[in-house]
Amino acid sequence: MPAEYLTIHPVNPEPGKIAKVASVLRDGGLVIYPTDTVYGMGCDIHNKRAVETLCKVNNLNPRKINLSFVCYDLSHISEYTRNISTQVFKAMKKCLPGPYTFILNANNKVPDLLHLHTRKNTVGIRVPDNTIAREIVRALEHPILNCSIKDEDEIVQYTTDPEEIYRQYKHKVDLIIDGGTGGNIPSSVLDCTGSSIIVVREGLGNVEEWL
Repeated sequence: MPAEYLTIHPVNPEPGKIAKVASVLRDGGLVIYPTDTVYGMGCDIHNKRAVETLCKVNNLNPRKINLSFVCYDLSHISEYTRNISTQVFKAMKKCLPGPYTFILNANNKVPDLLHLHTRKNTVGIRVPDNTIAREIVRALEHPILNCSIKDEDEIVQYTTDPEEIYRQYKHKVDLIIDGGTGGNIPSSVLDCTGSSIIVVREGLGNVEEWL
């Protein structure tokens, strides 16, 4: 059965539709949704089957996955990370919500959540400046495991049109949200696991002004 195509208002998301998306995630479904950068594919981090399906659909090695947790705000950070320096916390507080992925030291809860027998000791944390994504996390009451949607075209890396995303992924996921045209520049990735912040990937967002 093809995925459901659900249009949600990008500024004032309809509560009933957000609740429906959260329900699909709780039931183990995969959902494609907008962020403040590119469209993402996500699942409930507490659903073993969904996490395994997400890896399979995206041809990811479960033992080497580098996925991010999409959180509602900084209150989730302490639940999944450890040893965050004052410098890093101030940087996160300054720029989030925003187009950044922070690689942080993971606590023991992360491998247990992923159910993949991985020795994962880091986790990427995102708090996107996108109302739809954050309201889904709020309704779900915990983060979403996320990966970016890639285009089939080798030149055009990220698909921005929700209808084109539906064409490519309608038989791979359970629900696709149309939250408007997406971006084609990914988040900036910052490694905060050491004594200083290292820019792993410079994407959307100015990383130099606060490093």
